[in-house]
Amino acid sequence: MERFVVSARKYRPQTFETVVGQQHITTTLKNAIKNNHLAQAFLFCGPRGVGKTTCARILAKTINCFNLTADTEACDKCDSCTSFNSGQSLNVFELDAASNNSVEDIRNLIDQVRFAPQLGQYKVYIIDEVHMLSSAAFNAFLKTLEEPPKHAIFILATTEKHKIIPTILSRCQIFDFNRIRIEDISNHLAYIAKTEGITAEEDALRVIAQKADGGLRDACSMFDQMVSFGGNNLTYKSVIENLNVLDYDYYFKITDALNTQNTSTVLLTFNEILNNGFDGHHFIAGLGEHIRNLLVCKDAVTIQLLEVSENVKQKYLQQAQACSTQFLLKALGIINRCDISYKTAKNQRLQVEIALLQISYLNTASVDAEKKKMIPNPA
Repeated sequence: MERFVVSARKYRPQTFETVVGQQHITTTLKNAIKNNHLAQAFLFCGPRGVGKTTCARILAKTINCFNLTADTEACDKCDSCTSFNSGQSLNVFELDAASNNSVEDIRNLIDQVRFAPQLGQYKVYIIDEVHMLSSAAFNAFLKTLEEPPKHAIFILATTEKHKIIPTILSRCQIFDFNRIRIEDISNHLAYIAKTEGITAEEDALRVIAQKADGGLRDACSMFDQMVSFGGNNLTYKSVIENLNVLDYDYYFKITDALNTQNTSTVLLTFNEILNNGFDGHHFIAGLGEHIRNLLVCKDAVTIQLLEVSENVKQKYLQQAQACSTQFLLKALGIINRCDISYKTAKNQRLQVEIALLQISYLNTASVDAEKKKMIPNPA
């Protein structure tokens, strides 16, 4: 039986071109290689699972390739590339600073730096989670980082840039990695699904992408989990059931009821949501996001900020036309106050229900206010 390889590893980018959502990083690195402007120390910082270590490995592979392509990519055929792909390259050293954070570990690394590469032009030292190094280790590393041998390149990766001392920062070219857009994650998951022969609904992949919070590795892990749960047919229903995501249909239903002052439907729907095991705070935060999306749909210019599939976008557009901007803005204010005070409330369910009832009477209050304006003041 063939051993299963998780998608995050199996589909890990091998070239700059295949890196997802970090074009500003890959373009700069490719231009540096092409123009021979490579720095000797890089700092890759950003959230987890966005491609820091991946880009470090691709850079290490590319700068030692003997036959770069016209697009400044590694050829994958020369001796250097084949040894790198098989994990046998002597030119790339990876150090996990979380478990090797002492002065002695850095001294051992510095001792290796003196030796020139046997194959290729550079020796690349990738230090992951570099912020975990002790203060003494950082200080021991300073001189080598500032004046390394010509054949040595250091790539430091971290999720917590603020923990790195300024003297280290000043010696590195700093690259800030972004959280990956939902659209890019969704497209990458669609590519994996197609390659693996898995049928996946667009809405299902978008839910996974949203839940991943900008991390492609997290998205791939959730994708594997969903395939284990639902087999080779990934549906929206199965994904929201397994990831504990509240169905957007609840938000559309409850917003319609709020807008038409149908308080019984509002309270019964909220009760159903609680009975399904969802937290009231989770619901109120999701309702705020839903109302925000409706406000976005009010202006044709801002519709592009809506990160949902096309069929859900049409539902938003339709509901946005039925709700006044004044109603949505006031509802958002009430939801925000409820969100802030939720954790300190003794009766949290009542806190949410009061907020929902206040929202449901917004239109009535507006009508009453208009009527008062029309009544002339007595002489």
